[in-house]
Amino acid sequence: MSTGFNLQLPPGGVLLGIGCDLIEVERIHGVLARHGERFLQRVFTEEERSYCSGLKHPHKHYAARWAAKEAVSKTFTTGIGSHLDWTSVSVYHGSRQEPLVRLDAKAQALLQQVGATGVLVSLSHTETHAMAVAALVRG
Repeated sequence: MSTGFNLQLPPGGVLLGIGCDLIEVERIHGVLARHGERFLQRVFTEEERSYCSGLKHPHKHYAARWAAKEAVSKTFTTGIGSHLDWTSVSVYHGSRQEPLVRLDAKAQALLQQVGATGVLVSLSHTETHAMAVAALVRG
């Protein structure tokens, strides 16, 4: 059966690390209400802020990106801290609106150090929760 478009998945390869995170959307909503722009600039890249702030319920999308940053940090087994900054991981959208990950120089160096060539991510959110799964691959 033909889908009518050229479906091309990311290149496969060896799975080197996997991470996931689940967060309550209200937690991010509350932090946004209390700390606003200071919180946004500390945690999210300009690319992420530009995308999320234009949506009807930005806090849900910020929550999913928070979960993605945590999930990616777990793939490296480092967490956010001395090895990765909050803004080391940026989620953006590909041509089919699929979530993709952009890494800063610090995260790129870590990626090379562990022998990976890429990061795959999947996001989801409901009214109450946001989650992300991330995988380090070498392909």
